[in-house]
Amino acid sequence: MQFLDWLVIGLFFIALVGVIVWVVRQKQNSSADYFLGGRDATWLAIGASIFASNIGSEHLIGLAGAGASSGMAMAHWEIQGWMILILGWVFVPFYTRSMVYTMPEFLEKRYNKESRMILSTISLISYVLTKVAVTVYAGGLVFQQIFGIKELWGIDFFWIAAIGLVLLTAVYTIFGGMKSVLYTSVLQTPILLLGSLIILVLGFRELGGWDNMMEICGAVVVNDYGDSMVNLIRNNGDAEFPWIGALVGSAVIGFWYWCTDQFIVQRVLSGKNEKEARRGTIFGAYLKLLPVFLFLIPGMIAFALHQQSLAADGAGFLPLLDNGNPNADAAFPVLVAKLLPAGVKGLVVCGILAALMSSLASLFNSSAALFTIDFYKRFRPNTSEKSLVRIGQMATIVIVILGILWIPIMRSIGDVLYTYLQDVQSVLAPGIAAAFLLGVCWKRTSAQGGMWGLIAGMVIGLSRLGAKVYYTNTGLENESIFRYLFYDLNWLFFSGWMLLFCLLVVIIVSLCTQAPSAEKIQGLVFGTSTPEQLKETRSSWNKWDVFNTLCILGITALFYYYFW
Repeated sequence: MQFLDWLVIGLFFIALVGVIVWVVRQKQNSSADYFLGGRDATWLAIGASIFASNIGSEHLIGLAGAGASSGMAMAHWEIQGWMILILGWVFVPFYTRSMVYTMPEFLEKRYNKESRMILSTISLISYVLTKVAVTVYAGGLVFQQIFGIKELWGIDFFWIAAIGLVLLTAVYTIFGGMKSVLYTSVLQTPILLLGSLIILVLGFRELGGWDNMMEICGAVVVNDYGDSMVNLIRNNGDAEFPWIGALVGSAVIGFWYWCTDQFIVQRVLSGKNEKEARRGTIFGAYLKLLPVFLFLIPGMIAFALHQQSLAADGAGFLPLLDNGNPNADAAFPVLVAKLLPAGVKGLVVCGILAALMSSLASLFNSSAALFTIDFYKRFRPNTSEKSLVRIGQMATIVIVILGILWIPIMRSIGDVLYTYLQDVQSVLAPGIAAAFLLGVCWKRTSAQGGMWGLIAGMVIGLSRLGAKVYYTNTGLENESIFRYLFYDLNWLFFSGWMLLFCLLVVIIVSLCTQAPSAEKIQGLVFGTSTPEQLKETRSSWNKWDVFNTLCILGITALFYYYFW
């Protein structure tokens, strides 16, 4: 890092502080102001916030690392981002009409208070122990590698970077609420995109172009069926990414994440109307087409550079692990450290900061909203709006403290927990997806049906995670149906079968219990909207919304065709 890099970083912070001060000076008199930015966000702020919130450590480290280790296989999860269009076209009208702050609150309106409590608990615990923890842990590692500093003032630089990232983000999230998340995202998103694009261009220049990357990675066979690193669709016998499992599993996780997860949907709930919310999802879907090219392919470039260096009797491009294999997770920060000139490196560091801070800020705000609205307000419904804002700020502080306390555990078992992160999402998603999908699409879905679908998903998911930990650590090889279903069965196929099972639970229980009254589900399910609500939804879109939606779907189809 040279003087010019530090100058660029300094200018970025000045601009960031300016935006934060402007946001903080605006009044946050109500919980709607604090958690949803006053429900007046435009499509630009919504789309930018969705993208910036989504791009976190799982992209800077995980996606680039996946590109360097397994090639195109993990691209399914990024390209399935088109499902955000389902949020905009299908779910936004129902969410908007319900006037809810959180997804658990929507489930209470559609089902019952027990369903709300189940989803609130699952979401809050998973945010603190997985998303917050992984982002903070990865942030410390990224900056330790990029700055190349082992210790500062006698303190491990990892701790300085990790805690500094948490505290800096917490300050503007606590005082600015959702508006700080939305408007800092408008600043951070273009910087992140520009920085990552520079990495892509310089990486290709160093390697010798796209064809060289495809040739080097295409020569690496990843399974016994002849598939290489450049194959997106792999033989169905592939141990990790069978093509049917990859399509089904990524779709299940994608639907849950983009259409029902508080972390994403809260940005859409902040829209001033259906039109702005839908267009925000369309803009976000366009942006979501980019991470494969901005993060995964740079990981493949780093791997190709490593192979190219070894072929020329060099030491390799990537650092090595203790077992002698290249450290794939170091791909993105090593590209930054080795390829970028002065000034540009500072810009990319700002982009990485932007990604991590925006992701953390969104997590803090969503977690605070879940606690304040779904727990505190439920037990103290007469709490004033100003008090709810203060409770939300205090909840954010507690979440920040928990995130910091979790760092030592993350550092000691970080590699293991990060490996399990996708597993966690794959078993969280099906039960929640089933409850929302049938809740919005089928009028006959009863309160008991939705609730037991959530419970079934939670029990099966915890059983799968428990079996994963047990069999991994004990090394037992005993054959049993339980072991096959909850441990040996490919995680992608498991996610698909689990969704089917949870859907059946919801359907069977619903048919055996009392149907919801027409008054309870009015406007919350297909076929229950009033003529006025239908007219409002129809007036919120035009031919350009349809055209852009078709463009996104077309680009997605072309991507699958090219890498098939």
